[in-house]
Amino acid sequence: MIRRLDNVKLSVTRPESDLLKVAARNLGAPVRYFSVIKKSLDARDKNNIFWVYSIAFSSQEEQEVAPDFEKITSHPRVVIVGSGPAGLMCALRLIDHGFEPVIIERGQPVEERKKTCERFYSERVLDCESNVQFGEGGAGAFSDGKLNTQTHDGFNRDVLKYFASFGAPDEILYLNKPHVGSDKLYDVLRNMRAHIMAKGGSFLFDTRVDGLEISQGRLVGLTVSNVRSGLTQSVPCDAAVFAIGHSARDTFEMLHGCGVAMEPRDFAIGVRIEHLTKDIGFAQYGKNYVNLPAADYKLVSHAHERTVFTFCMCPGGVVIPAASEKGGVVVNGMSLYARDGINSNSALMVQMKKGDFGSDDMFAGMRFQRQIEQKAFEVGGGNYKAPAMTYGDFASDKLSGTFGDVKPTYAAGVTYAPLSRVLPKVAVEALKAAIPDMDRRLKGFASPHAILTGVETRFSSPVRILRNSLLQSVSVENLYPCGEGSGYSGGITSSAADGMRTAEVLFQRFNS
Repeated sequence: MIRRLDNVKLSVTRPESDLLKVAARNLGAPVRYFSVIKKSLDARDKNNIFWVYSIAFSSQEEQEVAPDFEKITSHPRVVIVGSGPAGLMCALRLIDHGFEPVIIERGQPVEERKKTCERFYSERVLDCESNVQFGEGGAGAFSDGKLNTQTHDGFNRDVLKYFASFGAPDEILYLNKPHVGSDKLYDVLRNMRAHIMAKGGSFLFDTRVDGLEISQGRLVGLTVSNVRSGLTQSVPCDAAVFAIGHSARDTFEMLHGCGVAMEPRDFAIGVRIEHLTKDIGFAQYGKNYVNLPAADYKLVSHAHERTVFTFCMCPGGVVIPAASEKGGVVVNGMSLYARDGINSNSALMVQMKKGDFGSDDMFAGMRFQRQIEQKAFEVGGGNYKAPAMTYGDFASDKLSGTFGDVKPTYAAGVTYAPLSRVLPKVAVEALKAAIPDMDRRLKGFASPHAILTGVETRFSSPVRILRNSLLQSVSVENLYPCGEGSGYSGGITSSAADGMRTAEVLFQRFNS
């Protein structure tokens, strides 16, 4: 019989193996089965920081029973557009149910994509079809693989199990804020692809969807082209899952032109803010930071009429180029599994409203994003270097031209330039009000040496593809909008969960 203990506390200086001693004392017998269920850090008192565990254990050998998925009896042709978290998890769950999905991805497999991105970082040669936004694994593959979420979706646990089963560290199953690390995601994605193909699924990489084939209001196929050769073909389907991410602007326009109903959305724009990792650690944990992983934070400010918040915080990480269109600069953040970089960074976002875009048409927000990205490109020097400056200069409207204790990590290089020339006035004012306000909760956040690098514009999709209670498009039957790009999730875990949910709906539909 498995026993469970909650609220087991360990000092940050004690080894985790001491948990086995706790279990053995509770049993009064040797431990033959042991598992950590949950692990979180209690740092409310910086002089008494400790780990808090929930553990399960038994004096008997125990084995987790693998789920037994019901198999489909027909052979529907299901196509998944996009191989980010939503698309891949949809494919994995469909495979479990006996489907053989076709995954269409405009970008490259992760091996080639990694080289293409590294070339952009070093030589500033942008591939508009395969980059940080497009390619196997989606945008999340190059931004740490953070799997924490604020949602309480029933599929969240399954998401973690899939990641762990394909090579992610087992600790993601119990950490309060799990992350995989961009370096480990590389092998996880390759293992997922190999499994999907071994079970009958297939991939079309370097393949962009250029049109829909619609008959009597029903999607019956996709017109696609190879982005390298230009060759086109028709891909018939009984259903197509569109898990296209938040940056496939041309695909949104194509879908709208084909009569797919959608609506504009509010979103946020901002910058990346960098501090020394050790300074964030000391601010969060005091002197105990040396015994702990790199510290994270999550901050919100209402000091201005526009809400400002941190997002996608990367402890011990770097700022990376994330453009997907020529003539635009976009930034993002990334951490490796070890999170041992000298700097930590986070997106610092300002909420925008539809009135900021200047018009009410469908793609006004998308054009607004693009204009800011193009301005950042121009101010950065026109060669994909990013405009950056210290917070001290930003706050006092100066331009010293020199960085202090914190050095920028943006891989394509930066140009010291005023961000007031790039960001809308309301965003500049909101950031100036928010950063010192956030400093009240995280001492040192408003350090004059902190670096602001612009611009972060791909927080979320500027449009939502409308779907009904059966997760189909309200205007085109057999089309299933899914994940972050369709406006139904935000982040890796919630997007992945939406992919699984869509797969279950497809199973119920075609198995009935």
